[in-house]
Amino acid sequence: MNREKARLHSLYEEKIKHDLMTQLALKNIMQVPRLEKVVLNVGVKDAVGDSKVIAGVKDTIAKITGQAPVRTLARKSIAGFKLREGMPIGVMVTLRGRAMYEFLDKLINLSLPKVRDFQGVGRKFDGRGNYNLGVKEWIIFPEIDYGATEKIHGMNITIHTSARTDEQGFKLLEQFGMPFRKQ
Repeated sequence: MNREKARLHSLYEEKIKHDLMTQLALKNIMQVPRLEKVVLNVGVKDAVGDSKVIAGVKDTIAKITGQAPVRTLARKSIAGFKLREGMPIGVMVTLRGRAMYEFLDKLINLSLPKVRDFQGVGRKFDGRGNYNLGVKEWIIFPEIDYGATEKIHGMNITIHTSARTDEQGFKLLEQFGMPFRKQ
């Protein structure tokens, strides 16, 4: 197995960590915020009528992330949506370590710039330094062939950091090159 660090991880260790320490006026290198995990979640409303749809979505997410996703199940029944508790309604995958850095590199440098009329991503964090990003179409990822997928799905990408504040989380992602919208 290749033990070389991902490009963004090396960048973090060599440059970003020290830059953030001075920018945020931190006294200890261990206080510097870091990435903890990236979670991708895809809801599949068509899975209520046809459970085979989940298999295709799982394959596509596995291509994008390089890791096998898990099915998510409905927590409660909703009669209006013909949904029963325990039915599969989506897939999710949690990326850590090298896979997380490689996915984030691909997202920031390849996929987001492919979005038509891209103005940048929003600046809203969750209050604890974590960031949520909605992607309308998964065809922005280079592994996905437009003609090969039956249906195009969107996904939610959550970037968990060890930042204590939104400002620290923003500065961390900005250093990684996240294309935030201009104010």
